[in-house]
Amino acid sequence: MSIDDTLIFNLFLGMLLCFGLGSVGAILTARQPSLSRLVGHGLALLGAALAFCLGLTGLLGGTLHVVIPAILPIGGVELGLDRLSAFFVLIIGVGAIPTALFALGYTREYEGHHSLAGLGLAFNLFLAAMVLVPLARNTLTFLALWEAMSLASYFLVMTESERNGTQQAGWVYLVMTHAGFACLLVGFLWLAGLSGALRFVEWPTAAARMDGLSRNLIFVLLALGFGSKAGLIPLHVWLPRAHPAAPSHVSALMSGVMIKLGVYGLVRIGFDWLGVGPAWWGGVIVVIAAASAVFGVLYALVESDLKRLLAYSSVENVGIIVLGVGAGMLFQTYGLKSLAALALLAGLYHTLNHTVFKSLLFMGAGAILQATHSRNMEEMGGLIKRMPHTAALFLIGSVAIAALPPLNGFVSEWLTFQALLLSFQIDAAGVNLIFTLAVAALALTGGLAAAAFVKAFGITFLALPRSNQAAHAGEVGLAMRLAMAVLAAACLGLALAATGIVAGLNPIAADLTGAPADLHFDWNAIIANNDFATVSPLWLGVVLAGLLAVIPLALRLAGANTRRRYYETWGCGRALQTARFEYTATAFSNPFKRVFDRLYRPVKELGLEFHPESRYFVRTITYRHKTRSLVEEMLYLPLLRLAQRVSRLAHLVQSGNVQSYLLYMLAALVVLLALSRQGV
Repeated sequence: MSIDDTLIFNLFLGMLLCFGLGSVGAILTARQPSLSRLVGHGLALLGAALAFCLGLTGLLGGTLHVVIPAILPIGGVELGLDRLSAFFVLIIGVGAIPTALFALGYTREYEGHHSLAGLGLAFNLFLAAMVLVPLARNTLTFLALWEAMSLASYFLVMTESERNGTQQAGWVYLVMTHAGFACLLVGFLWLAGLSGALRFVEWPTAAARMDGLSRNLIFVLLALGFGSKAGLIPLHVWLPRAHPAAPSHVSALMSGVMIKLGVYGLVRIGFDWLGVGPAWWGGVIVVIAAASAVFGVLYALVESDLKRLLAYSSVENVGIIVLGVGAGMLFQTYGLKSLAALALLAGLYHTLNHTVFKSLLFMGAGAILQATHSRNMEEMGGLIKRMPHTAALFLIGSVAIAALPPLNGFVSEWLTFQALLLSFQIDAAGVNLIFTLAVAALALTGGLAAAAFVKAFGITFLALPRSNQAAHAGEVGLAMRLAMAVLAAACLGLALAATGIVAGLNPIAADLTGAPADLHFDWNAIIANNDFATVSPLWLGVVLAGLLAVIPLALRLAGANTRRRYYETWGCGRALQTARFEYTATAFSNPFKRVFDRLYRPVKELGLEFHPESRYFVRTITYRHKTRSLVEEMLYLPLLRLAQRVSRLAHLVQSGNVQSYLLYMLAALVVLLALSRQGV
């Protein structure tokens, strides 16, 4: 074993040891909740740091191969590391380090109310399972770790089971995650049966010999399984329920990290396990991704629950990521390997960026929730004066997710645009139409995302407090602010160091597509497709920073009065401004509900409560403008009704009569005997 391999193996063992000790330590110190919190999340923080180092070392060319035959049958546990696996392990570390740090402060309020021992146990197991999933190298290892990850995340979602809606959210999450697991199980076993191998390394060669129908059906099954974990429409219904219900640091981990493992699976089936597929594979993925991006941001726009808004935004951003993956698959089908690598690189870059800014935003929402005990933006307002650090950090995350320069979301979306625009090199009218729609969807998504986060930041932090809790809110603890500050700095760093990030991601794309991305870059600029487009994130940042410095100086030199002056906001002649004058989240969303009325299908409810002495005097007016989910009403509700009808029919058979059950057994035995006599 070489020195590099020895280092990676030691990092791997150290990481697992930290997660294991964190799980056991949290349980052993259960009688001392404060100590259990520190042990469980402190060791998780150390394990996450080692996972980050493991991924970084793997990207630099280190390798790992571990086989433990005694744990699982038929091949045992087999783990390995290539560049793609290392990248996703790195992403898990990037998201988990600040999340564990944030949890040290956030879970302090859980003492005496929730089991910190159980939380620490599930948190460490969740991290360990997530890290091991991209390292799995055979069927049973992957499926076992995937199920462990899903179960650990379910118990984390159910931490605050006494809250309204948490149990329903957990149930929906459990059903959807196991429906996805069923698709993966059938697809994996079918592929293993046809290839005669359970090891992933043997699948690409075997897939080339399979008949087209079987290969297509396997692709559909695996895409459904991984797409449900990624939260692609219409498999996203668990996401806006489970993420708000979970503790905020868990929401950050699920949205920032866990759903990316669905993306990992899609990359594997599209570029590795099944080989180069027909054009419709990539076309379907691009269409679903574009729909996810647009529908996700549209539903985020009308949400008043801050965490649900962020959850729908994750649907949008996964759509943007998978746009790159699907475009890469299409380019690969038409033999444009460099463009395939460019599209895939853009998707991977946005995967990393989304991990950073979405974790930051969920932590910001967690800080707000801890300070105000509410997720409803209508009950907030004025928090910028009471939580200035959280407000500044949330603003950085909002600018990043809106893809505005000079932060990281801008660079990866710019690369995605270039990959989609270069589709004119494919000579197929149908494919060109798909790419045209994808470009339009991405452009629309960018504009709507900016509007959504103007709403999220403005309604939450600006104006006057609209509730007593908001009026008495205070800044959160140092550990929570430090975790958010690390991610905010990463939002800037990932943009300014864009050329280095692209250089690091290019070998991953080249491994999967057979050619490096069609990019040229130096220390300050990225050039796509031989001067097709050029961007310099570093100089953009320098220019914007210069403007921020020059404008106040120029005003001072021009003799402008730069003293701060305080005036009451004009209130239409009223002597005193109150919170009732403010723009609300509902009012902000109303124009979009009108434009996209057929999508939202809003239900208006107006309630009047009259004074008991006279109906001429109204005491209160209640107005609700509730949107409905088109996907749920058209797809899931009919399925639910069908399942209920089938269950009622099954109930007729379940009579509770012992004699009837004995008769069923006798009939089944007779049928089996008859079949056996016929040699079936």
